Amino acid sequence: MSLKLGVPSKGRLMEKTFDWFGARGVGLKRTGSDREYAGAVDGVDGVELVLLSAGEIPRELAAGHIHLGVTGMDLIQEKLVQWDQKVEPLAELGFGHADLILAVPNCWVDVNTLDDLDAAAAAFREAHGFRMRIATKYHRLVRQYLHHAGVADYQLVDSQGATEGTIKNLTSEAVADITSSGETLRANHLKILEEEPVLRSQATLFRSRVAKPEGADRVALDALRDKLSV
Repeated sequence: MSLKLGVPSKGRLMEKTFDWFGARGVGLKRTGSDREYAGAVDGVDGVELVLLSAGEIPRELAAGHIHLGVTGMDLIQEKLVQWDQKVEPLAELGFGHADLILAVPNCWVDVNTLDDLDAAAAAFREAHGFRMRIATKYHRLVRQYLHHAGVADYQLVDSQGATEGTIKNLTSEAVADITSSGETLRANHLKILEEEPVLRSQATLFRSRVAKPEGADRVALDALRDKLSV
C-alpha cells in the first residue's frame, strides 16, 4: 500500500497543481506518454501519484480510493451529498478560480435580482403554460440556491455542452454556469444577476475522511502535510 494523491490529469489544472506542490518541495511529474495516467512523486517517501479527471476526484475521495485529491470546490459540492462528512478541505491553492452564477438575456431589462427572477418565472409560466427552463450542469447547487432564495416556478434542464448557447438554441430561458471572466456570457448577450454567486470556487487540496491511513501510510500523510504546511 501507499498513500494515494489524486491530481487532475491534464491541462492548466495539472500544470498549476504540479507548480504548487513543487514550490513546497514536493515534485510531481507525469511518466510515460500523454495517454498513460501514470506519475511519480519526489520529496516525500510512500506517496503515489494518481492522475484522474477533476470530475472523478470527488467520488474517488468519497469512496476512500485516494487519500488526498486536488479538485474544485464546485465539483465537490455538486457531486457529493453531505460533502463535508466525506472530505476535508486542507488548502485553497490560489488558482482555478471560477464562480457558479445565474445569467439571463440582456433584453430582460427588469430582471436583475433573484426576486426579479422569481416574478419573471411566475409570469413566464402563466404566459406559456410551462416552467421557465434554467440550463445547468450543477443541478444540486443551483436547486439549493434557488430554494433558499424562494424562487419557485422554474425547471432545471441538463446541459452537457455549451450552456451559454442553450438560450439562443431555444432550449432554455436562463443559465447557471461556471465563469471566470464573464466574456463568454457577454458574447452570448447574457447578464449575470446582481447577487452573490451560487458558489465561489477554486482548486483545493482535500483529504478523504473515508480513507483511514495506517502504519506507513499514516507516516507518509504526516510527512506530506508537514512539507506542504497544511
